[in-house]
Amino acid sequence: MNSPKFRQKILLAIITVNIISTWLHYIDNALFLNQYSGFEWFTPAGVIGTVIVMTPLGLLGYWLYTKGMFRLTYLTLGLYSITSISSPGHYLLPIIAPMSLKMHSLIWLDGVAGLTLISFLVWSSVILQEWRIIPTAN
Repeated sequence: MNSPKFRQKILLAIITVNIISTWLHYIDNALFLNQYSGFEWFTPAGVIGTVIVMTPLGLLGYWLYTKGMFRLTYLTLGLYSITSISSPGHYLLPIIAPMSLKMHSLIWLDGVAGLTLISFLVWSSVILQEWRIIPTAN
């Protein structure tokens, strides 16, 4: 149950949820930008551009994990997780208009997905110390 292949499946599921939640939230954010709290320089193109740039980073992190390149995995997935864990940041900015239940749900789904990814990275690096494993050729 705690085999490398099982952990890869867990990570793939976590990254899949992160990709879905981030795309849902960011698309909604771009479509309803005037209803979300945010910085004035946020634009729909910038929001969508961010998720387009960050998604391959998440996929790269998974690939690195499957190859046993754990330190690079932690770096890339740590950077990628910013797209999700930053979503509750909307609440730190002045509210422009009352946000709908959908908007709150997307923000929190994305934030929880990001925390799940961070939790996996902590589990892998601190508890399992997978970074100490020397990668072998597959």
